[in-house]
Amino acid sequence: MLITNPEPQAGTARNLHRGLLDALGIEIVGGQSPTGQVMSIDEIAEAHRVSRSVVREVLRVLASMGLVSSTRGVGTVVLPSRSWNVFDPQVVRWRLASPNRMAQLRSLAELRAAFEPEAAALAATRGDDATVGALVGMAASLWVAGHTDGSDFIELDVSFHTMVLEASGNEMFASLAPAVGEILRGRVRHHLTPPLPVDEALERHMALARAIQKREPDAARAAARQIVDQSILESKHLWEDPA
Repeated sequence: MLITNPEPQAGTARNLHRGLLDALGIEIVGGQSPTGQVMSIDEIAEAHRVSRSVVREVLRVLASMGLVSSTRGVGTVVLPSRSWNVFDPQVVRWRLASPNRMAQLRSLAELRAAFEPEAAALAATRGDDATVGALVGMAASLWVAGHTDGSDFIELDVSFHTMVLEASGNEMFASLAPAVGEILRGRVRHHLTPPLPVDEALERHMALARAIQKREPDAARAAARQIVDQSILESKHLWEDPA
């Protein structure tokens, strides 16, 4: 009796799917596959050594993100950036991995400046006591990690900003947390920020947590604004002079 183990095959299929999805996603958002280009299933399958079924599934995922569109008689065509779901974490990740990463860095920095201070102010008025207490504890953990371990710090930082957005009580602000997480991780992944923060940045996170704990929306808004402004200051030279 022949015994087979489907798990490695399933894992291989997932890896092929993920690898092709990342490759095509980066090509599209980076401009190597320009707007209007027809994506040939046969050519993609041959170039990436995958089956046609894997290509079709990947193209369906890209279509769900607004990167491509399938039309009868034409095929699958690359769409312009105005059609993309630019808040999708994978799209954010691909744009940061592409040659156009500076444009993505600038766009998300400007977006954060627009909504994170208001989310912080709302968190000071709406956040429940348990969440607010956890946020203060998270800020303390950030301080420790910021002086010891950069890998721990970035995940704690993502959790901290996610908690602030969720504490705002506004589901639309909270829905932006994955995109914020990708920009925070991407800044470190692509060496666009120091591996460990300066003390001033850590102090601002603590000030934000304390303002929310004290139920002071104006102070929370100001502290969040300072955090985002510092982030912009650290990166602004990159998109103004990418060379």
